[in-house]
Amino acid sequence: MSGASDPLAAGTVPPGTGGARTGRRGAGPDGSGRPPFVLHVDETPGWRGGQQQVLSLLTGLRDRGLPAALACRKGSELERRCEAAGIERLVLPLAGELDAFSAFRIARFCRGRGVDILQAHTSHSLALCLWARMFRPSLRIVAVRRVDFHVGANPWSRMKYRSRRVDRIVCFSEGIRSVLLSDGLDEKKLRVIRSGIDIRRFDGARPDAALRAEIGVPEGGVLIGTVASMAGHKDYPNLLAAAAKVLAADPRVVFCAVGDGPEEKSVRRMAADLGLGPRFHFAGFQKDAGRYLKTFDIFVLASKKEGLGTSILDAQAAGVPVVACRTGGIPEAVRDGVNGLLVRPRDPAGLAAALLRLVSDPDLRLRLAEAAKRTVESFDIRRTVESYVDLYGRLPRPEGNGNKPVGTGDGPAAAPARRADR
Repeated sequence: MSGASDPLAAGTVPPGTGGARTGRRGAGPDGSGRPPFVLHVDETPGWRGGQQQVLSLLTGLRDRGLPAALACRKGSELERRCEAAGIERLVLPLAGELDAFSAFRIARFCRGRGVDILQAHTSHSLALCLWARMFRPSLRIVAVRRVDFHVGANPWSRMKYRSRRVDRIVCFSEGIRSVLLSDGLDEKKLRVIRSGIDIRRFDGARPDAALRAEIGVPEGGVLIGTVASMAGHKDYPNLLAAAAKVLAADPRVVFCAVGDGPEEKSVRRMAADLGLGPRFHFAGFQKDAGRYLKTFDIFVLASKKEGLGTSILDAQAAGVPVVACRTGGIPEAVRDGVNGLLVRPRDPAGLAAALLRLVSDPDLRLRLAEAAKRTVESFDIRRTVESYVDLYGRLPRPEGNGNKPVGTGDGPAAAPARRADR
């Protein structure tokens, strides 16, 4: 079963842990010898890079023997993958920012399991965490900001991120931090913890010849691919316009886009209007996007806004040279001419020129890919996990209400959690 009505029975417990809360001595800010228990919250029904980050963080914490659980939407892809990974989870409707029922269930779960910290991985989940803290004031809140959109324009969003009940805001890049500072958020609350990936994920993987044939790449051809949701900030019109120029200039090239999203119909319509035909292949959502990444000859990300871009990191780890736009946190992962190529955002001609440069220069592709394999090591998910552990231990202590310091807990969390299938 994927969940249960009782929040104390809503999760599965990783084999061998029994739900016990273990950790390094002195990990808590009070020196109690046990780290704080964190409940991560993500209401997203689908699967994108952000959800991969949540799963990677949870498994990283679990592998270190640190206490963590997930509150997620029933039937979501994140629920399914966390169940497969043996991550304890609280399955809820999470029906919107005003879902008081889910917020109360989160607070009730926290009391029963002795949760110390709520970590909100989306703007919507932050609203739910703020409601939950009203039911249980002793909770600390860590908000994660993984996009470089301004929060100042929307009054409700501005109120959420400026709330005194938000203890820390994690920015996936320095670019995001700069945006939030320009929006007037408290600098002392901001902490940069970059996205992390399993940098060994593609070790030993080989390009898939059958997949290349399925996509329609000719013998000796060059496959340029992207892995990106079809949302406005990913700027597929920029990519399609650049692709039209590249395809007109070199008959060996084929493009492939992995992803779906709210703008899929308009993106496909634009591709048809540009006459790209079968040389621009739409693969849709793929559970194993890595199979495509390892098969690409060149990776491209045409975003006009981007917090960091974990698909770029995956491409670098897979040994695929990257062409991307100089926006948001991307320059923190891609250094122009060193481990990839950067162009101005919303510049199809510049993007096409950079792609054609790599198409015509296999040696440059190899040099950039080899450099990226080295630089991506700084984005190892293990470093990300360590940074979060440090952050949790440094959170301010709750004030008043008889609350105990973060990391001491006050619920029966040391007792084994009941499995969902019991």
